[in-house]
Amino acid sequence: MARGGQGLARVAVVVRAGAAPLWWFGVCAAGVGVLPSGLTGRRTGALAGAVLFVVGAAVVALVRRGRYGALARGAVRAGKYDVLQDRAVTVRNWRRGHRWWLLSAFVMALGSAFAVPAAGGMLLAGLGTGLRLKAAWIGRRERAGDTLLWVRVDWLDRRGGNPAGKAVKGLRGTGIAAGDAAPGGARRRTAALV
Repeated sequence: MARGGQGLARVAVVVRAGAAPLWWFGVCAAGVGVLPSGLTGRRTGALAGAVLFVVGAAVVALVRRGRYGALARGAVRAGKYDVLQDRAVTVRNWRRGHRWWLLSAFVMALGSAFAVPAAGGMLLAGLGTGLRLKAAWIGRRERAGDTLLWVRVDWLDRRGGNPAGKAVKGLRGTGIAAGDAAPGGARRRTAALV
């Protein structure tokens, strides 16, 4: 980095990066997993899956909110020479670093269908929903504070890491228009040129 600047990744983008793969792997695993009747039967499996979906989404959405809040309150202004990482790069790094974990979770969700049909897939989909809800919560905080939250890339481990993990000492903030991701980590919508 030039003149002591740091590479920065958006906190909400890192959180949201796993939402889509978990959701789609979960939907596919639940769809395929409903085919075998399993040990419990399809109805019991679907009911158990619905409970796991809600519990998984709630736990992921709520866990570590205090840590995220404390880091957000202590965020300092990003420096002039800090480099803001593109949304696509952050998402790609996270997904590459977690690809084997995601694939293993998908295989386990499929395998669990022979015991409890569809439940494992619905749990995965719930985890993805929870990540999206957490990113949306971070986005609301960013809008309220009129500051986008960034984490130093070197404080994330090489798999994309956790933006509220032990290695993260603090966050940095920029104006709401910085970077190519909107508050909450979604793609920034640009107005069509006429």
